[in-house]
Amino acid sequence: MITETPLVIEYLTDNSAAKQQQSWNQVLASATKTVEALLVEVAVPLSELNLRQQACVEFPLLVPQPFINKIEKGNALDPLLLQVLPQSAELEEAPGFIDDPLAEKHSNLQKGLIHKYHGRVLVLLSTGCAVNCRYCFRRHFPYQENRMNKNDWQATLDYVAQDPSIEELILSGGDPLMLNDQQIEKFISQAEQIPHLQRLRIHSRLPVVIPQRITKNLVKTLQACRFDCALVLHINHAREIDSVLISHLNTLKQAGITLLNQAVLLRGVNDSVAAQTDLSKRLFHAGVLPYYLHLLDKVKGAHHFEVSESAAIKLHHQLVSTLSGFLVPKLVKEEAGKKSKTPVPVMHLLPLKAGD
Repeated sequence: MITETPLVIEYLTDNSAAKQQQSWNQVLASATKTVEALLVEVAVPLSELNLRQQACVEFPLLVPQPFINKIEKGNALDPLLLQVLPQSAELEEAPGFIDDPLAEKHSNLQKGLIHKYHGRVLVLLSTGCAVNCRYCFRRHFPYQENRMNKNDWQATLDYVAQDPSIEELILSGGDPLMLNDQQIEKFISQAEQIPHLQRLRIHSRLPVVIPQRITKNLVKTLQACRFDCALVLHINHAREIDSVLISHLNTLKQAGITLLNQAVLLRGVNDSVAAQTDLSKRLFHAGVLPYYLHLLDKVKGAHHFEVSESAAIKLHHQLVSTLSGFLVPKLVKEEAGKKSKTPVPVMHLLPLKAGD
């Protein structure tokens, strides 16, 4: 995934708003970008530096300080560290692991637009992220060819306007919250002019790694727009949710924004009943509903994170018998060419608990 500097603030006139916007930008600008610096920060021995640096050639390291602060110091196997630290395994070839596991190039119909699901379209408003997760399924995506500016928005909205079956806009990337508040507000305002659009969904990991990104202006924009709005967060482990993030999420919840989470099942990170149980409970405490638990997309460079489907099914069975039904995320996988996520058929194999 390409990392880029957030677009320049062009329309801010209120000084206090400008300071608030700059705060998350400043945190992002000072993010750690080298393997050596990250290992020093987390007090882990500087091992395999050359191989780890080679793994960064195509997919750079990028980790903001608020996320680093959550990593257990001195623990090379910390589940948060494993998500962001390049490994020598990324350089290995693995059968079935390819650059474009979801064949998105076939549904990337025009710059910044992917249309593969009925009734909804995915817009890549930004090609950058605030953190580069080592398992990212778009780590080889041609972001340079899909980088949008405000002049490209109209072509995207024209496409949506011409298809009345599209009721939902999904803002993705990269990370759509890499844009500043004014640009997001402007895009949403333009999208509101399309009468058949009913819902707006934003997929973002940025608030998890830089909670300050949830600004008052962003909340106000989402609350004021005519769409039914949902923010889908990407949180894989309970320790990613601290009191600072909860405080910022509460402002969205109070504004009536639906908060959901999708996680990826990752070997060594969250592939245990305890980790998944803690995650679901912590999410609900933060006002976020568990939504999806994804099997790993088989992207080249991420095979060391894979949990087998049979192991995932067994784990999900245990969650069903441990958690209340509303705390159990749907176990899904994504398959190239399919018109929706594919549920992994496990629920019918176990009787539901009384009260579910």
